[in-house]
Amino acid sequence: MKRRLLDRMLLAARVHTVEQRAPRLRHIALTGPELTGLSWQPGQHVRLQVGAAPGAVDWLVGTLRTYTVWDYDGETLELIVYQHGEDEGPGAGWARTARPGDELRLMKPEGSLVLDPAAGYHLFVGEETAQVAYGPMLRALPAGQRAFGCLEVDTPDERLDLGGPGTAANWDLNWSFRQGRSAASATSLVDDVRALDLPAEPGTAYLAGEARTIQLVRRHLTEDRHWPRRSIRTKPFWTPGRKGMD
Repeated sequence: MKRRLLDRMLLAARVHTVEQRAPRLRHIALTGPELTGLSWQPGQHVRLQVGAAPGAVDWLVGTLRTYTVWDYDGETLELIVYQHGEDEGPGAGWARTARPGDELRLMKPEGSLVLDPAAGYHLFVGEETAQVAYGPMLRALPAGQRAFGCLEVDTPDERLDLGGPGTAANWDLNWSFRQGRSAASATSLVDDVRALDLPAEPGTAYLAGEARTIQLVRRHLTEDRHWPRRSIRTKPFWTPGRKGMD
């Protein structure tokens, strides 16, 4: 593994297992002594050093890509990488070719897309890329907390089992399938949110995934349902022509 100037700021790890969860979803588990005892909140992400970069950036740190943590047990850190399937970039190339035993470096978990402990209830909205963040967040909900959601994926086989301690009485998650339609500026997802029968008072909303769709959903919540902006947490992961947005 090539050494770079800022490697001392990163954690050394190795690929433990690789599993194809769905046609475009790849589960990669990382392990290593430096991954023991990290601080992590469900919904946070890590930045991985996935390959070379142009010019001096390669000498400094290489190419970094951001991935949400699917699970972490204090030793093994699990990712589920969504592969868009268009022109392959360094992140997609790394995920496609990753094999057990491969060495890599990464930053510690970080990010503000985490549960609001003061929320009266929780609203989750997004597509394929968002469900990787929402799975651990839903699993971390205290017993009895209500959760609503609209999740849109292309086909049923791209739906993850989000699991968790919630019961059908406390979770109201609606799934829809685009069947080839674009996930960008997805008015169908906005319509799904508009159709939700939510409590009269705002809760906390988590909007993640494609940037334009997030804007449309946020506009509906603020203008049509009169939610304050402070009650809406957003995380754009991609938009056409750009992925790995921070």
